Amino acid sequence: MSAEWPLKANTKAVGITIRDLEVVYSTGQGQVPAVNGVDLDIAGGQITGIIGESGSGKSTLAMAIMNAVPHPGRIVKGSVVVDGVGNMLTLDKESQRRARGRNLGFVFQAAQNSLNPLTRVGHQVLDLGRSHNVKDLRGLLRRAKELLHRMGMDADRVLTAYQHELSGGMRQRVGIMFALVLDAQVVILDEPTTALDMLSQASVLEIVRSIHEERDITTILITHDMGVVADLADRVVVMYGGELAEEGETAEVLAHPAHPYTKGLIQAIPRISGDLSQAVALSGSPPDLKTFMQSGCLFYDRCPERVAECQVKRPPYESAGPERKVACFRVMPHD
Repeated sequence: MSAEWPLKANTKAVGITIRDLEVVYSTGQGQVPAVNGVDLDIAGGQITGIIGESGSGKSTLAMAIMNAVPHPGRIVKGSVVVDGVGNMLTLDKESQRRARGRNLGFVFQAAQNSLNPLTRVGHQVLDLGRSHNVKDLRGLLRRAKELLHRMGMDADRVLTAYQHELSGGMRQRVGIMFALVLDAQVVILDEPTTALDMLSQASVLEIVRSIHEERDITTILITHDMGVVADLADRVVVMYGGELAEEGETAEVLAHPAHPYTKGLIQAIPRISGDLSQAVALSGSPPDLKTFMQSGCLFYDRCPERVAECQVKRPPYESAGPERKVACFRVMPHD
């Protein structure tokens, strides 16, 4: 059925329920569980920050929400239920295609990955509208122009440009425009400020904040930068080795981190003033194949608070108080 334009405003913020999600990558050394048994509730209308180092599984989790994990990755099991859409992992291919863009918008870490280098930006907007059966293509272009103006850009220039004619910061903002132009209720941003200068970073983050507040959308922010999470997110989810280490309200987690990995991420944040030596880098290396395959706590080799039990047994991911979960034997009550 053809869609009318403009689309109706969101009447209810959309939440996502993830259960027992497992994603593996095929390698020469076997199957690597990049996301392993994740259970996560993403609240509608909030900004949820998902943080971790490279190899933690956060970007794979984001792609799995879209059911768009690239080869050689494969979703083995689980469910990703989006309010008003259904389980993204069991929908037929056409329903999944319609959901991407219409219900779920994605902003790639490298914005050029979402742009066709051989086609002007405006033509790509029209192609997007046609693929989603939008009748009023002129109205769609007006919406694109409005969004680009909101982001401080010369919309006419951008829509007639090729991607190589735009700076990194401009391409990132164009990516945000594509994620929003069909009025998606959920927007996933994968490292939206990577490789941008500080002024462009600040501009992009302010755009994310203002559009989120005005449109009451659900925003998922994938990042390795705890400072970005502190600035934007209502709730933070910490990932390590493909599993969840800790989650809670951002202010509470930053003030009282429970997992040693979360503490390490916070301690590694550079200070603008005061004693610069207070910023301490995490010891050891980010997760690798050996990390994923070990039987005990995935953070064991790098943890300053480890005990004997951590080496032989995986800590459960359980409630550690109101609106708080953590996977750590030093925190959780256990037999």
